[in-house]
Amino acid sequence: MTKEQKMRKIKEAKPSKELKPKKEEQISDNINIWDKTIEVESNFYNWDGAPLITPAKEKSKNTKLLHIDLFSGCGGFSTGFEQAGFITELAVDIHPPSLETLHKNHKHATTILGDIRKVTSKDIKNNLTSTKVPTVITAGVPCQGFSLANRKRNADDKRNFLFKEFIRIAKELKPTAVVLENVSGLVSTKAGEFKSAISEAISELGYEVHFALLNAADYGVPQKRRRVFFIGVPKGTKWFFPKKTHGIGTGKSYVSVGDAILGDLPELKANESSEKYKRKPKNEFELYIRGAVIDLVNHQAPNHPPETIQRIEETLPGFPMYPDFKQRIRLHPNDPSPTQICGGIRPQFQFGHPTQSRGLTIRERARIQSFPDSYFFTGGVTQGRVQTGNAVPPLLAKVIADQLAKVLLGQEVSGELGEALQKDFFD
Repeated sequence: MTKEQKMRKIKEAKPSKELKPKKEEQISDNINIWDKTIEVESNFYNWDGAPLITPAKEKSKNTKLLHIDLFSGCGGFSTGFEQAGFITELAVDIHPPSLETLHKNHKHATTILGDIRKVTSKDIKNNLTSTKVPTVITAGVPCQGFSLANRKRNADDKRNFLFKEFIRIAKELKPTAVVLENVSGLVSTKAGEFKSAISEAISELGYEVHFALLNAADYGVPQKRRRVFFIGVPKGTKWFFPKKTHGIGTGKSYVSVGDAILGDLPELKANESSEKYKRKPKNEFELYIRGAVIDLVNHQAPNHPPETIQRIEETLPGFPMYPDFKQRIRLHPNDPSPTQICGGIRPQFQFGHPTQSRGLTIRERARIQSFPDSYFFTGGVTQGRVQTGNAVPPLLAKVIADQLAKVLLGQEVSGELGEALQKDFFD
């Protein structure tokens, strides 16, 4: 099947426009969408057919550290791991726009579009250049059932059990190390049963398991985003989580929203876009995130109605724009952003721009997640929100990958112990 035929199948699988609700919560007048007894509605973009394999644009000829990205989303783990010297050779996800974005930005990655429960280890093995080099499998397993931001948070949410598919594939492929990432709410769900079950399952595969809750802001991401990490390394291996690089005691301030999006990005009004930077990069974050990029991409402002523009304009930075939705704030320029989320299957804008009367562009959201400006997001504004909200921040992935690269190459590793130093998060 050609790529054109595959994309036609994907597009044909989407419902027609008239089937989509006109308003975010207009599903049925007789249904309470926050009722936990009602099964969670699925994203109509998700692929429910047989897995579709899209070959890499270019096969790697010299892979020394191999990365496999399960539940990959748009490629946060893949970006961070490649920045640390790994080659992402395969990625699996169920969301077509996310996987299209990953494939576009990672030339060595073969992608498998589909429900991971239908993906076999043979599908993965057959698309790797080698099974004899140090390999890491990562998984940003679906987190909505654990998320504190989810008003339908439910311990029995079917998505909570997809970590078993990660375990199944790891058991069959036997990678050198494994990484599983999830939201902080996993720790408290069912009184910690999920945390214990995941740790035990990874341990039974023969790995030594290390656990920590990390805040992306501590590693240079302009966002307060706490995520739990399970790291499985060969038994007897010395492992430390990376030392913090930003915040109290490091000598470096947190990267703020202003540092990330208020310098070289041009001002926009609602529904405006720009392909030109306002000036050359100046601060450390701008220099890192821009690299050698010349043309600005994904900088399209949302098309707000006048009442939304007025609401943002009248809201002070750092305060909620909507009384019933305290997490939807107008960002403060001097602080890191609160946790950026995807916002459900029909996401509206989450944050107001700190100085302009509009929501954020996908490029601004991508910067807040620490994606480089060279990273192009496909699928438009709405699906761009889904992708950037679900992603693992690449800078956070990179510091984990840096540690793993040292371990896999037999180099000395130093840093911080895991759970023993995280008690303040859980007590």
